[in-house]
Amino acid sequence: MVGLGRIGSLLEDDRLREKPCTHAGAITENDSCVLVGGCDIREDRCKLFAERWGCEVYTDVDETLDKTVSDIVCVATPPETHLQIVKKALHHGVLLVICEKPLADNSGQAFEIAEMHRSGLLKIITNHERRYSRDYIRARKMIQQKKFGSLLSISSKIYMGKSRPVFDILLEDGTHLIDTLQFLANVQMKVEHTALHEGKNEESLFINGSLGDIPVFTEVASGRDHVVFEIDMSFASGRIRIGNGLYEEYISETSPFYEGFRSLRRGPVRRPHITGYFRNMLNDAVRCVRDPAGKPVSSAQDGYTAVRLIETVKGMVAE
Repeated sequence: MVGLGRIGSLLEDDRLREKPCTHAGAITENDSCVLVGGCDIREDRCKLFAERWGCEVYTDVDETLDKTVSDIVCVATPPETHLQIVKKALHHGVLLVICEKPLADNSGQAFEIAEMHRSGLLKIITNHERRYSRDYIRARKMIQQKKFGSLLSISSKIYMGKSRPVFDILLEDGTHLIDTLQFLANVQMKVEHTALHEGKNEESLFINGSLGDIPVFTEVASGRDHVVFEIDMSFASGRIRIGNGLYEEYISETSPFYEGFRSLRRGPVRRPHITGYFRNMLNDAVRCVRDPAGKPVSSAQDGYTAVRLIETVKGMVAE
């Protein structure tokens, strides 16, 4: 483990989150893995990590990689450090790197990381965790199997705090939203129009785009005292709403309100209590280490695509 902060270890103390919810938690739960070391530049985090997980800790990445023999390295540091750490892992013969999102803080560095993955010298997973979550996997299958007919449009939104700049939200959390949209529709997103609204107490970024022939509208905003991550998909004969703590399916049926019309009724399916998002991600990493031909569900290429699209949005707003 490189980076022993929230997603690396500390969030495991959140009593409300589904467990495991950190890299260290997933590693120690997995029968195929042993946590052999942790690294962080903050000595207080190293101390907490060693006490909790019972492994050696270091404050230098090279020393960590020299003194531990690791097939998998998890990188949970700020995005501007990812490229350097991934290069060090490759130099030390690591087989696979799990890299937190965003893959990098700019598309140039993200491309370099994706190229290392594409070269075959090192496998790299971008931790777009929703690709491993049972509810999102179900929604993707519903789309592919056309259970509600054709997917016709998508509306999505992400609110993450009252005062955070929208472009910080877009890079840190919107990375998940963009990748999830591409995962669900199985096609890369194109951006067609953007608009930035700056109010007295909030910022709102509006993005119009498309996933193939499916129109997509996305709002990224501040000013709220609550968190929202939501995707609303409209089908020819139904609807799916999915997001943080949310999974709803709506079924088209003869309307109880209007003669000659059909209405949507919420179906019986509910969000699974256990989605397995972190557990399934680490299982994917183990599978890719054991199978030389194995390809990650969420690769470095997926991480690069999300970062590149974010830069496209920022460039369009600047123009």
